Amino acid sequence: MSDTKSIVRVSEVTKNFDLGKLVVEVLKGIDLEIETGKYVSIMGPSGSGKSTLFNMIGGLDKPTSGKVFIDEVDIAQLDAYELAWLRCRKIGYIFQTFNLIPVMTALENVTIPMTFAGMSGDDSLERGMELLELVGLEGRHSHRPSELSGGQQQRVAVARALANNPSIILADEPTGNLDLKTGEDIIQLLKELSVEYQVTIISATHDYKMLNVSDQVVWIRDGRIDKIQERSELEIRTGGLESAES
Repeated sequence: MSDTKSIVRVSEVTKNFDLGKLVVEVLKGIDLEIETGKYVSIMGPSGSGKSTLFNMIGGLDKPTSGKVFIDEVDIAQLDAYELAWLRCRKIGYIFQTFNLIPVMTALENVTIPMTFAGMSGDDSLERGMELLELVGLEGRHSHRPSELSGGQQQRVAVARALANNPSIILADEPTGNLDLKTGEDIIQLLKELSVEYQVTIISATHDYKMLNVSDQVVWIRDGRIDKIQERSELEIRTGGLESAES
């Protein structure tokens, strides 16, 4: 039995959406534990519930029933201020559409979370420059998003996600708007961050290339966990995926 600590614990989580006279069950009793420092990919077809589960883990939505724990804190019990504090300091977010502020430079975009966390201006600028260098964007700090390629914008988003030394990075389809080579570069960058800094990476994705770097894959189907596979159970082949188990 592993002694590794679970940083995320999801217990009997359901989520229903009320669409007038129709109630749609999106999550139907999810139990999941994610260990510190793991790179976990949540995969499943469109409509399977993976994005809803992702939002539950990130505190972006609340379950209809069940509990979500981050570092053993039940986030559903937090008030708005406490939840904002936890998200600011514990979780970094990376989105498919980058979500950068167009009028701000790369450096200004990266330092926004530090400002919310109360870091001084000089300290945030110094750390912002360090993070941009870490993601390979040294010399691009004064560029606005419109002056950067898609891959460079996503690297800014990665740097911003790291701003407050989070325990968890949540990446929602991080390669969805990128070409093949750039997507591979971002995936490898996230893997390196996971290994070097022991940041837990949780990605909701359709991208099978993500499986090359995943420690664990959680397959969601019809609002339930279909199966969980460790890296050793996966065989990645060009153009597809096969289970190593017969």
